[in-house]
Amino acid sequence: MKKYHEVKDLSFTETTMKITIDGKKHEFDLNKLSPRLKSSTHSDRHNYEISPSGYGIHWPTIDEDLSIDGLLKIIHRPPRRRKSLTYK
Repeated sequence: MKKYHEVKDLSFTETTMKITIDGKKHEFDLNKLSPRLKSSTHSDRHNYEISPSGYGIHWPTIDEDLSIDGLLKIIHRPPRRRKSLTYK
């Protein structure tokens, strides 16, 4: 299985989510990040699963999912297609 990101040290304050992704610490404002997480209980916030590939985080009791690429604003674009050469 491909490992997309190394995710650890997920914690919360009243208004922020703090997380370490690929060795770098990040802090996200819950008001902008997720209304479900913002309004959830302490218990619900701490009941999460990080995908084995490091691709995302799931909170089963509030049915919320966040992708790590989305948090980091990484956009994946399909590779450009090369024009094939036709020989005559």
